[in-house]
Amino acid sequence: MYKRFIVSLAWIGALLFVASGLMLSWEVVARYFFVKPTIWAAELSQLCLIWGALIGMPWALATRRHIAVDAITRLCSPTMQRMLEILAMTIIALFAVIVTWKGFDIFYESFERGRTTGSMLDLPTWISELPVVIGFALLAVQAVIEIVNVLRGREIPQGAHE
Repeated sequence: MYKRFIVSLAWIGALLFVASGLMLSWEVVARYFFVKPTIWAAELSQLCLIWGALIGMPWALATRRHIAVDAITRLCSPTMQRMLEILAMTIIALFAVIVTWKGFDIFYESFERGRTTGSMLDLPTWISELPVVIGFALLAVQAVIEIVNVLRGREIPQGAHE
């Protein structure tokens, strides 16, 4: 069920990237062909990119679609590879927990104080800070799942470069 959830989030993230591209394309057309720039396209496309990238992180980790340099680890024995995988996932989990914790403080303060972007749309800043909390919390959960998978003897995914 969790796996379906993160795949769904990855698809939502992909759709947000498409929406961002469409918004920016419309902005170019509106600005250069109609000489009527929008007040919303740049800011909303940034939000789409932030949300899309951050909610897609757990799926990227689960499927090993992130950047990884494994030239040395591939030369190690399977036992050493497993140990290194557990170490890497532990570091990712700890980092994600710290970012979630600090990100929540920032989000909550912005929410409480009613901070806004100061742009023409003047959106609340918490809208762009909340995906940090959600994305990194889910990344921490996924890192723990990866540790459990390695401890249970599951093969380490090799990612998209295979």
